Amino acid sequence: MSKPSELDQTFHIIIEKMIATGQAPHYTEIAAALGVSPETGRNTLRKLFSTLGFPGWLYPKTDNIVSFAPFNNLPTPYRLTIDGIQKWFGQ
Repeated sequence: MSKPSELDQTFHIIIEKMIATGQAPHYTEIAAALGVSPETGRNTLRKLFSTLGFPGWLYPKTDNIVSFAPFNNLPTPYRLTIDGIQKWFGQ
């Protein structure tokens, strides 16, 4: 089996962090998880979010994740609760 691409790995890092904590990782956390420089981590994050049809976005003029389907990193009226714990917001 071939190794997942860097974009696949980045997607996995983000979704796993959102599931575990309710918060999106910063690109420096992504870079550390990938074992690359912060600048490479930022570029990979930008590349992932610029993929045609990608269901998420960065905060304008920043590299901060706002939305990563089905989650939102900023509070919304769509609170998600699992086992009585509310730490997620939906898009």
